Amino acid sequence: MKLHLNTQTNLNLITAYSEAYIEVNKQRFGHSLIVLPDLCLHDWQVQDYADLGPSQLAKLIELHRSHRVEVLLLGTGTQQHFLTGAPYLALAEKGIAIECMSTAAACRTYNILMSEGRQVLAALIL
Repeated sequence: MKLHLNTQTNLNLITAYSEAYIEVNKQRFGHSLIVLPDLCLHDWQVQDYADLGPSQLAKLIELHRSHRVEVLLLGTGTQQHFLTGAPYLALAEKGIAIECMSTAAACRTYNILMSEGRQVLAALIL
């Protein structure tokens, strides 16, 4: 399959990832963040998967609604974790499906979906 570099500068592309940083449009961030094609939020206060609580999920729910998100990705760090209990119910009650995967996988999946023109939100825990 022939691949082309996405050169649209008005969209957020994850250009690199390591366990120490996430790079969006060649700008490095050493903390968790939320990325949409047209918005990058650096103030998502989650340092670990266990930190996911009502206020962090409320931010995802609001962004899902306001940006008409089609796909919500949750990068859970170096290991894949699935939402259960209250965090899962908070999203399910709003009719929001979430795909949980490692942060590296979420970065790759985000880029693919974004390049297809999908309205995707990636909540990435570093």
